[in-house]
Amino acid sequence: MSMDLLVRLPDPEEIKKKYPASEKVKKIKVQRDKEIADVFTGKSNKFLLIIGPCSADKEEPVIDYISRLVPVQEQVKDKILIIPRIYTNKPRTTGEGYKGMIHQPDPTKHEDMLEGLIKVRQLHLHAIEQTGFTCADEMLYPENDRYLSDLLSYVAVGARSVEDQQHR
Repeated sequence: MSMDLLVRLPDPEEIKKKYPASEKVKKIKVQRDKEIADVFTGKSNKFLLIIGPCSADKEEPVIDYISRLVPVQEQVKDKILIIPRIYTNKPRTTGEGYKGMIHQPDPTKHEDMLEGLIKVRQLHLHAIEQTGFTCADEMLYPENDRYLSDLLSYVAVGARSVEDQQHR
């Protein structure tokens, strides 16, 4: 099996510079990360709830869903901290099939990882800007985290990836 380089992926800092987090987004991220850390370290008695569909492939329904969580979070804020799932990677046991928005931002078109990285970054930016939620995403490839590390508050390793040497 051979691979052909079609286009060089920009360094994560290039993408972050071209699609930057605003000061407002940065402040939200710092606050949310602190709240989450407080749950994990026992400083907060809240329950952490990571919730959402197993796959995100279109921005509009994702933002709609997360927006519906905003009033729910307000109702349960004393007991539960909600982290919406925006899973843009789809690990596949055999490697066949749709691998998610990061690989194929439009499921009806060919794979384009550069466009996928941009669309995923924009999706996470819009989610924070429009809802105040920083989110969770699954990393099919650990190096992709560097493109989103300033936006995500929780990164998951999926069941199909836990035995992968790169994830260990």
